[in-house]
Amino acid sequence: MPQKIAAGNWKMNGTQANLAEIQTIAEAAQDIHSLAIICPPAHLLHSAASLPGPLAIGGQNCHHAPSGAFTGDISAEQLADCGASYVILGHSERREGYGESDSLVRDKARAALNSGLTPIICLGESQEQRVGGRAIEVVLAQLTGSLPDDAEVIIAYEPIWAIGTGLVPNVAEIAEVHDALRAQLHAIFAKGQDISILYGGSVKPSNAQEIFAITNVNGALVGGASLKAEDFLPIMRSLAES
Repeated sequence: MPQKIAAGNWKMNGTQANLAEIQTIAEAAQDIHSLAIICPPAHLLHSAASLPGPLAIGGQNCHHAPSGAFTGDISAEQLADCGASYVILGHSERREGYGESDSLVRDKARAALNSGLTPIICLGESQEQRVGGRAIEVVLAQLTGSLPDDAEVIIAYEPIWAIGTGLVPNVAEIAEVHDALRAQLHAIFAKGQDISILYGGSVKPSNAQEIFAITNVNGALVGGASLKAEDFLPIMRSLAES
């Protein structure tokens, strides 16, 4: 059975003062029966990982090389050294803003696995691709191109047009993509049915319950609503109750 996972991507937000929010989430996670992950900016990783509680910590990106002359980058081994156990890879903001290809995401995923991290591999179509009827084609191609030769991954479907916009696909649209992803994972890996598939894109307390009721949605990758415990905890509870 896939694990229920609520993951928060803080992106380029937060300072030491915001560790109080992570601490509140970590304390509450003890009584919520689903895996909770917070991915803060790199400068908060070690402090966040040192907080008591069952909250897991992840990075937001890693380089595909273990070390070297890559100014400003961070390796998977360095993330693990800070206490991270997960890493987000292939987010649309990285694919679009930094030109990251499927093959680069795959190389990063391999580096993450080699350092003991679980990759959270992001996939998603643009609004133009969705309107053009190519959403499934695009997302499955990203999945095939981005997957390492290992089933120890988490998949996050985030339609680009829904990230931070307040727009959310309808239930049928989310179900169609998640069902297609499940079928593809099952075809690739013997235990593909056990890989968690998260939905991301304007997830908030008011729509979480409806999203988590969809077949093959095993959790969420949450952006803005993960920055405050008062927003993220209801999402975690909705997931645990789903």
